Amino acid sequence: MADRGGEHVKVFARLRERLGGKRSARTGLDSSPGQRPFDPGRDPNSVGFALTNLIRDRGWEQDLSRSELFIAWAEAVGPAVADHARPIELVDGVLVVKCDSTAWATQLGLMRSTVLTSIVNRFPDAGVDSIRLLGPDVPTYKRGPKSVPGRGPRDTYG
Repeated sequence: MADRGGEHVKVFARLRERLGGKRSARTGLDSSPGQRPFDPGRDPNSVGFALTNLIRDRGWEQDLSRSELFIAWAEAVGPAVADHARPIELVDGVLVVKCDSTAWATQLGLMRSTVLTSIVNRFPDAGVDSIRLLGPDVPTYKRGPKSVPGRGPRDTYG
């Protein structure tokens, strides 16, 4: 009668005996408690569940919530406000918002508590404590094609 298998089967059997592995009657593979496919806790999870656990384990909740705030700014404050104001940065709990005009900066200043409440309710993990409003940039002529050397307009009496 021919030998079933070759030398590799004999080597595997010797290693299994020395290392104390058990042989499963059904599959012929080593098995240990908790490693079988239908044991409790072995059910597959959704990708969303796995990503939620990864985010929580790595401590990324605040960073992702801050990014979500910048992306969903129009939904948080409304489309009318979002057309004229946009968030620039979030540092130490202070959200810096750049406005198109001083009128919009003043209007958002009057609505500050409403906007802040909306942001805190929608993005509680972002860590927004207050809002700082900036108006539009004013032109400067210190550099560029309209600049002149010297003291400028004060230099009229030579």
